[in-house]
Amino acid sequence: MDGGQVGIVPIRKALEIAYEKKLDLVKIAPNAKPPVCRIMDYGKYKYELAKKEKEARKNQKVINIKEIRLTPSIEDHDLNVKAKRAIEFLQDGDKVKVSVRFRGRELGHTDIGKEVLLQFAKITSEVGVMEKEPKLEGKSMAMYLAPKSE
Repeated sequence: MDGGQVGIVPIRKALEIAYEKKLDLVKIAPNAKPPVCRIMDYGKYKYELAKKEKEARKNQKVINIKEIRLTPSIEDHDLNVKAKRAIEFLQDGDKVKVSVRFRGRELGHTDIGKEVLLQFAKITSEVGVMEKEPKLEGKSMAMYLAPKSE
């Protein structure tokens, strides 16, 4: 028994073998006919699984969505200030939702809002790409920017 298959063995004999080797008898596929078992150190197995899971979690990157709100009548300087903030978010690896809120009669001029969003995307094009085109959702128009992948 050098790590190979033993074949079909009565439970009692399998338990004896596991006890002699000071290991555990673990059911791998309990619903199979006959049930499939493995002789192993269960504590060590659980530890290895936890270690792999922790390693996988460490390599994950959490992506947040930051929101920046604009108005259709925003001035160039204000737009540049907001764009600078968005660039910081994109460099940190976050996605950015840029929205233009329309109030009252502004809702009749959604084309102006779209122009503002496209201009914003152009300013931030060095570090971000447009993930979703500007789209009207109720009284606001939104666009999503994602960081450029290196």
